[in-house]
Amino acid sequence: MIARHNFSFISSIVAIWLMTWLFSASPSNASVLLEDQTWTELRDLIKSGTTTIIVPIGGTEQNGPAMALGKHNARVKFLAERIAERLGNTLVAPPIAYVPEGSIDPPTAHMKFPGTITISDKTFEELLESASRSFKLHGFTTIVLIGDHGSYQGDERVVADRLNREWSKTPVRVFAATEYYEITERAYVEKLLSSGVKRSEIGTHAGLADTSLMLAIDPSMVRMDRLRAIPKLGAADGVYGGDPTRSSAELGKLGIDLIVQGTTEAIRNFIASRRTSQ
Repeated sequence: MIARHNFSFISSIVAIWLMTWLFSASPSNASVLLEDQTWTELRDLIKSGTTTIIVPIGGTEQNGPAMALGKHNARVKFLAERIAERLGNTLVAPPIAYVPEGSIDPPTAHMKFPGTITISDKTFEELLESASRSFKLHGFTTIVLIGDHGSYQGDERVVADRLNREWSKTPVRVFAATEYYEITERAYVEKLLSSGVKRSEIGTHAGLADTSLMLAIDPSMVRMDRLRAIPKLGAADGVYGGDPTRSSAELGKLGIDLIVQGTTEAIRNFIASRRTSQ
């Protein structure tokens, strides 16, 4: 009886030791998020070939009464992670939540709704530029800008072109991956139409397309009770050109697949073109 008890005790000790060893042996920096790394882990990742970083750009703005203000930030972070995982040797910077959203005095665009935060185009471009210079300093050679909002796509290109001219004699390049946003405006819309969605439902902001993407990524940010309420949401509510009533996670997943696949391909092509031109 005593021997059996001792054997059971020893077996338990061995099991605990094995679990501890397995836990300690697992990579502590398996996440693709930059902010999850220690500086020494990051240093080692860069040395071992992780030299691409994605800068996800969101925005804090009204998204109608049925969707939270942080939609763009949550969405671009989620999609950037999926893209980085597909690319390999890629990390994701913290999302940029402060972007141009219109003027304050008088308030224009989304600034007419409480909660929207705006900065000037100049400040925004300086922010992107400073972040890119930081990444260059630390050893990243491909800096990818992806933006979830339409208002600053041109600013992304301006910053990329400016830095690429300056860094033309270095191995570092900035890629404004505007394909990311273009897919949501074109390929995703076509996919929804082919799935039986009416064009009048899709909308340009907080409509079915926008809301479905959010339901597929983080449904907690969508207020389903308000989405289904009567009267239907419209421009006065901050919903432009569409009707989100029939939004669903299933429709959103169609967009996720297109965005991740298309953006990943665009980034790979950019990296490949640099290799052939060197």
